[in-house]
Amino acid sequence: MWLFIQNQILGMQWLNGLISDGLIRAGVDIESRLGGSLQFFLYDVIKITLLLCVLIFAISYIQSFFPPERSRKIMGRFHGIGANIMGALLGTVTPFCSCSSIPLFMGFTSAGLPLGVTFSFLISSPMVDLGSLVLLISIFGYKIAAAYVVFGLIIAVIGGSIIERMHLENEVEDFIRQAVAGPDIEPAELTVWDRLEFARDQMTGTFKKVFPYILIGVGIGALIHNWIPETMVETVLGSQNQWGVILATLVGVPMYADIFGTIPIAEALLGKGALLGAVLSFMMAVTTLSLPSLILLRKAVKPKLLGVFVAICVVGIILVGYGFNALRYVLL
Repeated sequence: MWLFIQNQILGMQWLNGLISDGLIRAGVDIESRLGGSLQFFLYDVIKITLLLCVLIFAISYIQSFFPPERSRKIMGRFHGIGANIMGALLGTVTPFCSCSSIPLFMGFTSAGLPLGVTFSFLISSPMVDLGSLVLLISIFGYKIAAAYVVFGLIIAVIGGSIIERMHLENEVEDFIRQAVAGPDIEPAELTVWDRLEFARDQMTGTFKKVFPYILIGVGIGALIHNWIPETMVETVLGSQNQWGVILATLVGVPMYADIFGTIPIAEALLGKGALLGAVLSFMMAVTTLSLPSLILLRKAVKPKLLGVFVAICVVGIILVGYGFNALRYVLL
């Protein structure tokens, strides 16, 4: 039953067969490079789009019960490592890219939440979410998906805890530290229809922002899958290169894409012989430390805090990458 759910419902293998049959009937040779690339592109774009829309709608409906004011009050009840865990877990239910997470991070920081808690949220929000968990299961299986989420939450909790203990509150820009939190007004209760409309708007808004990166990511994945020699990928990111994880992390940092756009690239790289740790480190780096998000974050924090944040994330992602490599025989 689980294999059926993973392969046919989440993985949509029936869709792959349907697309293959359609291309063959249209006279396309799916065994050729061009035909194989077209099959890979159509299958992944349609599959990711369907899963994205269903998942974002469901997650946004749940999120409607936890607006920022209520989330701030809930997180304010926790202290110490428990608060960092709550901040990281809150990030998993916010289907945002790194740039979209920063305004909420700024709002939480302005409201007086501990700096470490808000950074735990900022790390986990783009790196780990429920939507990506389901999509990871559909492509890599539940073991890798679960390990990815656990390692991502560990980075978020430890990273936020380190920042908290460094007492870098003065490294937040003055306009955020001096902001006065508004009165604790309980948000108006939403009707079921209001929540459905909110979920629909979140789904369409997220889809519009993410879809171009899905097209780019799947296009790159199709190129890697059918045009890049396997020996080249193995040489750069395979077991023979012990620096592959570090290289994948550093290459991923300046790039900007949603996790839904990076998963097809990771799928293609893994299929070509790249080590699991290098592939997942690349994914984490792209989604967490994109250059546009760092530029936006610089408006809220000073260079020292920004540098600490980047250093913690890079080191954590590299360590997790080597951890995945050590566990690859168990996970694959």
